[in-house]
Amino acid sequence: MANLKEVRDRIASVQNTQQITKAMKMVSAAKLRRAQDAITQMRPYANKLDSMLRNILSNLEGDAGTVFGQERPVERACIVVVTSNRGLCGAFNTNVIKAALAAMNGKFADVHARGNLTMLFIGKKGNEYFKKRYADSVNIISDYVNLFDDLSFDNTKKVATYLMDNFKDGRFDAVEVAYGEFRNAAIQNTVHVPFLPVPKVEMEEGDTNLRADYIFEPSKEGLLSHLVPSILQTQFHKFNLDTQASEHGARMTAMDSATENANDLLRDLKISYNKARQEAITNEILEIVGGAAALESA
Repeated sequence: MANLKEVRDRIASVQNTQQITKAMKMVSAAKLRRAQDAITQMRPYANKLDSMLRNILSNLEGDAGTVFGQERPVERACIVVVTSNRGLCGAFNTNVIKAALAAMNGKFADVHARGNLTMLFIGKKGNEYFKKRYADSVNIISDYVNLFDDLSFDNTKKVATYLMDNFKDGRFDAVEVAYGEFRNAAIQNTVHVPFLPVPKVEMEEGDTNLRADYIFEPSKEGLLSHLVPSILQTQFHKFNLDTQASEHGARMTAMDSATENANDLLRDLKISYNKARQEAITNEILEIVGGAAALESA
């Protein structure tokens, strides 16, 4: 059994760690509240715009101004990986990386094999993982790694515009985004979803004649040239807000679990300390009794 000093040192160490995890949980809870408010306010608006965009582009069928909805053979592709800058958030970053790997080894396996796969990183964790393991087989873009330092719409718009320009010019034939979809503090779904070309509306059987009835004013081409990029930028901003809220929720949950685990460990250590203390007292008593008995018999 460990001596008393060793157990005391371990108890002090666990208590110090527990104070840190408690503080990190409180900080994450405060940040989560703001991030959750941002995504819950943005999501209905972004989802409605996305639905409208998909409906419009699904019914134009090769009309002018539909470059972002044009499907073409995928010779070059880009995967955007949105992770956090820091760890200590459970398996959140690992799950986002797994979603990106699923896209790389599944949908874009042929593109990857030909060396035509590009990966753009937002957040340091994903960048560190793929740069260490796939730098030779993937074109890596790290210009936007620190986007979460100032997650404003103006900054995320720059990334979305970069992706749209490359898609328009034919440097990317498809763009996929791997990110954490926020549900609540305890649940974050990690997914990879198509960003470009804009996915078509999937009509159910019997709805083949359904067409969107939109009136364009002043002109279809003029309106779409401004409307489509704006909606795509909004959708991309939502991906980042989702990931930010997911990160804080995952970290708060992880730090809460760490604090509870520290409580369990402290309880076990205190039992060990009491046993060691009782054993030391018993040994001292035995030594005193033994010494007294030796004196009496002398």
